[in-house]
Amino acid sequence: MRTREGGRIVDEAAVIARVRAGEPEAYAQLVRAHTGIALRAAAALGAGADAEDVVQQAFVKAYCSLGRFRDGSAFKPWLLSIVANETRNTVRAAARRRTLAGREAAMVEADPLIPESADPAAAALERERRAALQAALDRLSEEHRLVVTYRYLLEMDEAETAQALGWPRGTVKSRLNRALRKLGRLLPEFEPREGGETHG
Repeated sequence: MRTREGGRIVDEAAVIARVRAGEPEAYAQLVRAHTGIALRAAAALGAGADAEDVVQQAFVKAYCSLGRFRDGSAFKPWLLSIVANETRNTVRAAARRRTLAGREAAMVEADPLIPESADPAAAALERERRAALQAALDRLSEEHRLVVTYRYLLEMDEAETAQALGWPRGTVKSRLNRALRKLGRLLPEFEPREGGETHG
């Protein structure tokens, strides 16, 4: 599987083979290539201000588990399943519910979607929409929140979502369908776009 890192294509299988062969410094290429999406995943799943710590721990766990990584699989969904587990563990250990404002701030910090040059009114409207979407996601069950987050907020395709969640593709489809119907009732203007983004 190849992934893009700062404009360069990284051959993940080759990098993993080098790490397994005793070249641990090669792992830095995977870290650089996937840090952005890992931070977005942790923030979207509720890590809040702990997102960086969660991601760092996830990369350490992934490194320690590379011996069990299945050759031919994509690294990103595998890593994001570890990020999701670490996020759950961190949230449980903290024994507190993240506030909507904290989660929204973490998501905006991790992935600024609004350019600095944007019209302030448009930027405020976009922030309101993101806050409304996050509030609606918070009202879904964990499995529905996960499938929407992976499929649309992290822009993963159906196969990657299935791999990351450890679900059959049919389960991803049915749960996503139910989750989108629930979101549609909570946010009548919510429509998923082709390519994974949402708008409303």
